[in-house]
Amino acid sequence: MFGRSLYAVFAVMVLATACGGGQDSYDSVVDKAKNEKKLVIGVKADQPGLGLRTPDGAFTGFDVEVAKYVAKQLGVEPDGITFKETVSANREAFIEQGQVDLVVATYSITDARKQKVSFAGPYFVAGQDLLVRADDSSLTGPETLNGKKLCSVAGSTPAQKVKSEYAKEVQLQEERTYSACVDRVLGGQLDAITTDNVILAGYAAQHNGKLKVVGKPFSTEKYGIGLKKDDTAGRKAVNDALEKMFADGSWTKALQASVGASGFAVPQAPQLERY
Repeated sequence: MFGRSLYAVFAVMVLATACGGGQDSYDSVVDKAKNEKKLVIGVKADQPGLGLRTPDGAFTGFDVEVAKYVAKQLGVEPDGITFKETVSANREAFIEQGQVDLVVATYSITDARKQKVSFAGPYFVAGQDLLVRADDSSLTGPETLNGKKLCSVAGSTPAQKVKSEYAKEVQLQEERTYSACVDRVLGGQLDAITTDNVILAGYAAQHNGKLKVVGKPFSTEKYGIGLKKDDTAGRKAVNDALEKMFADGSWTKALQASVGASGFAVPQAPQLERY
């Protein structure tokens, strides 16, 4: 009886392991893509033009198009992708825990983040800026934020950069998502939002005539595709896919279709930083 019980427990453990799915089952995202023809990709769900969940549950935006292109180069068709909503605060955790195979979510490459995850890219280079109410002429740059209420999101670094380098007396307010920040600025409870200009341009377009981007970027933010730490083969494969996307015109087409309507000037594709 004991032997049968032990066997049953063992069988359940094996089945659970087999059904676990996540990237941890493989040495590289390349292997999962090849063997399962499926990937789980983390994207933002509330950033117009970049990563936005539509009422029917689909995801749209530039990051989503980049994710689809890269996945296809790895051998996974769009119907094999599961998009998982990812916010700034949980991107590293999702990768480390194997909840996602890749993160394409306006994810700036930093040395601190490289200690926990790997990056391919950059696939886009943005600049930090401010989003304010369209009728607010008092805010013209980060140095004008002293005494003002500035919003950013948990797990992101832009607001702290403003406080440490430009306006020590700014009042920082954190929200879970940028869309929550937008609502509070529109409502007059907060004065400005800071993050990357391409993200802010999407919100300005969504609320045309009510919000504006100040237009004085004061940083360089390199967006990378996050994947499991030390997945060298995966990083190389994703970089190769990005290089092809840059070269065949798909990158420019996707960016223009996603944020061009906001008036954002579409730049040249960036230089990959392979490491």
